[in-house]
Parts: sequence; C-alpha cells; structure tokens
Amino acid sequence: MKLLIVDDEPGLRNSLRLILADEGHEVAEAADGAAALARATAERFDVVLCDVRMPTMDGLEFLRRYRALGEENAALVIMMSAYGSEDSAIAAMKEGAYDYIAKPFRADEVVLVLRKAEERERLRREVDALRTALGSRAVTPEIVAESEAMQSALEVIAKVAPHRTTVLITGPSGTGKEVLARELHRLSPRAERPFVAVNCAAIPEALLESELFGHVRGAFTGAVSDRRGLFEQAAGGTLFLDEIGELPTGLQAKLLRVLQDGEVRRVGDTQSRRVDARVVAATARDLEADVRAGRFREDLFYRLNVVGIRLPPLAERPEDLPPLIRRLLTAHAARMHVDEPVIEPDALRALLDYSWPGNVRELQNALERALVLAVGGRIGLQALPPAIRGPVPSLAPPTAEALSLKRRADAAELEAIREALRRTGGNRREAAALLGISIRTLFYKLRSLGAPAD
Repeated sequence: MKLLIVDDEPGLRNSLRLILADEGHEVAEAADGAAALARATAERFDVVLCDVRMPTMDGLEFLRRYRALGEENAALVIMMSAYGSEDSAIAAMKEGAYDYIAKPFRADEVVLVLRKAEERERLRREVDALRTALGSRAVTPEIVAESEAMQSALEVIAKVAPHRTTVLITGPSGTGKEVLARELHRLSPRAERPFVAVNCAAIPEALLESELFGHVRGAFTGAVSDRRGLFEQAAGGTLFLDEIGELPTGLQAKLLRVLQDGEVRRVGDTQSRRVDARVVAATARDLEADVRAGRFREDLFYRLNVVGIRLPPLAERPEDLPPLIRRLLTAHAARMHVDEPVIEPDALRALLDYSWPGNVRELQNALERALVLAVGGRIGLQALPPAIRGPVPSLAPPTAEALSLKRRADAAELEAIREALRRTGGNRREAAALLGISIRTLFYKLRSLGAPAD
C-alpha cells in the first residue's frame, strides 16, 4: 500500500517509515496537517497515519478538511496521539477516521492495524467490482455497506446467490436480516420468481404447519378447500423463514425432511409433492446455545447453516451510521413528498452518540418521527425521541399529567421491556421469560404502550 505518515517528530516519522517499508509498503512523509493536506490532494494514498497534536494544523483539523473533499477514492485515515483518551478517539472516529492508535505503540500494533485496513480495502474493491459486474443488478440502495462487517456480508451474498444453498442469517432484531435475504434473492437466478417471507414467531403453533406445508380439504375444522402452503407458493423462488429459532420442536423434524427430500406433504394428505424453493432462515437467537440446551435440533441447525452470515448490531458498525441516516432521511422525505431537512449539529451528535438497541429499525422510526416534527426544514434536538436526546431538566413544577401514576407506571413498564430486550439481544421469547410474562402478553404490552411489536 501507499502510505502517508503525518507527524511533527522527525524521529517517529523515520522509525515508522523503516517499519512499514520492511512490510513492503511505499511510504511518504509530512511534518504537519497543512503539508499533509497539500500532498494528499495531489497524490493518491491508501492510508494516512496522522498525529493528533501538531503545529500549524492539528490532526483533527486535517481530518475534517480532508474528509470534506469527499473524494471517492480517499485514503483511510488512522489517527495517532501521545495524549490519547477515549474522548479524542471518539472525536476522531466521528470525523471519519478509520482507526486510532495511542502512543507509545509497538511496531506490531501498527502493522496489525494496517493489515486490517488493507483487508477492508480489499473487501471494498471486491464489492465495487461485483457492483460493476452485476450492472443493473448492483447492490440495492437500501443496503449501506461502509463497515467491514457489511462488506463481508455482501461479498458472501454475491458468492452464494447463484446456488441453491441454504443460508442462515443471524443477528439482533432490527439489523436488516430480511433486507439481506431479499438482496440474496434479487441477485440469484430466482429473482423473477416469488420471494415469500414468514415470521415463525408470529403464527400460532396450531396453524404454522398448515401455513408452511398447506392442507387438503377436510384436514381439520374450517379446511373447506385445498390450500397451498408457503413452500409451494415460493416454488422456483425463495422462502424466507424469519425467527427460525421459534419453530416448535415437532415442526423442526418436518422442516428437516423437506430440506433433505425436497418434498412437502400437506396436512391431511397421503401424498408428498416436489417443491423447489430455496430456503433462507434468520434468527436473533443463539441457535448453537439452543442446540446445546436441546431446544433446537442439531441436524436441522447444520442443514440450515450451510452458509452462515452474522449481522452485528448497529453499535458495532459506527461507519454505517452516518450514511444510513442520510439514506433513510432521503427515502422518508421522498415517500412523504417533502424536502429533505437539515439536521442541526446537536441533533446529529445525539443520533451518533446513541447506542441504538433497536438497531436499523429503531433508527428508521426515529428519523421518520424527526421528519414529521421538523421545523422550518430543520431537525432539531426536540424532534428526536426522548430516549435519544436524553433527559431534559425542568425547573417548572410537575404538571398533573406528569404526576399521573398510570403514565409513570407505563413508562416504567416500557423501560423494563426495553431493558429485557437489550439483555436478550432482541429475542422476544427470552425477554418475556425474563419479565415473567407470556410472549402473547409481551406483544400486547408493546402495542398498548405504542412501541413496535416487531
């Protein structure tokens, strides 16, 4: 890689140059931010290693100005500082730095960070090449893939799409598992055939078998005619089984047989039927733990997990947050036929500082609310949900509404539910058990409290 070292200490620049040249990198130097900015705009670098504190122009100012140029092939910037602190690291990352190294550092630390950067660039180039090769079937605009985790996921999707291989997508609730499944379908030879999605946790156990496999007339009370199941409805296409970890034990064996034999038998029928539906499953649960606990069949797990893709929570991929905010705001504004608003700095800081336990789904809902409450085409802090903008101190005496016991009880109940969902990684069944209520009661409470039940 071609590297630029920016530091006002000649000795450190020389040491880094020797270390990195030994690793096979081409190395250039600059003594301050102003010189680095001039050189980085005149030449193409892969990575810039930049000190935070320097005369003339410090590292953060260099970073802001360099990122403001907005060049498509801009280098990754890794910040260095002998005055390292969590605050300066966060500030650098928010300004667009790829990583942060605290001085003094060992040679192997720098080499490791650069290898990670090199791997990220390789993945980015592969994804770009796939987009170019696919032409009109390039990655859908709904997917943001600035982070290494998302780029890796897209790389796997592109490789597995042409095949009938089953795929298991895991990750907390709201991370975009269905969006990724739809992308897999769209890139596959089955794209012109149906994409059929079902949430295994949302259908009562007594009806789920009929929903998946269909039934014949007279199979049970109310079965007045033959009915195709979802496997048959997805013929030639893709069947997306969301929340597969909630599938009852009895149906796990029947699903395994369908995956192995390629045949379904409708409820009440004596004959099996051939089906050609590619299965993509998703879950927020730890299925391997469920297998060890005897809650999920080991053979079914391995049959589903031929290719596994993990989507990390939004908090673990902060690089995706700024482009996601822009993308979702643009989409909401277009759908609502309004101009895209400007986000005020304090509101943007609150959005970037929030941990997003509900992941992309929570971000989407928060931005829709903010767009509705925007004033004069600007989203201020007050347009954001209270949980995101944080507690606002008030010197006024509490109103009668604020003193309402029911409102206080509802708020406490909602916070307890949110905490349970956070602890269980968004798994509603485990959250309900933690709260000591049934999953049906949990769904009811979420709806009655105005929170999304899905």
